[in-house]
Amino acid sequence: MKAPLARLNDPIYAAIRIVAGLLFMMNGAQKLFGAFGGRQIADLVSMQGAAGIIEFGAGVLIMLGLWAGIAALIASGEMAFAYFIVHAPQGGWPIQNSGQLSVLFCFIFLYVAARGSGVLSVDSLLVGRPVARVQAT
Repeated sequence: MKAPLARLNDPIYAAIRIVAGLLFMMNGAQKLFGAFGGRQIADLVSMQGAAGIIEFGAGVLIMLGLWAGIAALIASGEMAFAYFIVHAPQGGWPIQNSGQLSVLFCFIFLYVAARGSGVLSVDSLLVGRPVARVQAT
């Protein structure tokens, strides 16, 4: 049986990549600049500072679709690290230790790392691929 939205596979993937990258970038902007109601980190040469730099930089690259596979692999690793360092010691399950967002980001970015930038991306413009493709059913 064919999935109901199979013909929108590429545009939906692009939307997921863009939104996940934007949200990740916003987490980094909170740490680096105190934006979006966040608290700016005083010491960039710290684990939180490194997290802010990775989140902001990788988030922008993923959102734009510029080297998204590499950026997403780094972001996925950071989220796995964050889960095991920050959340796992507080309880066995993500629902108990408030680690759901770290786990979700980790696996979304792992998928982006495997799939790449896709359509609606700077990478697709640079290699001359179509901006978006909707498959006819």
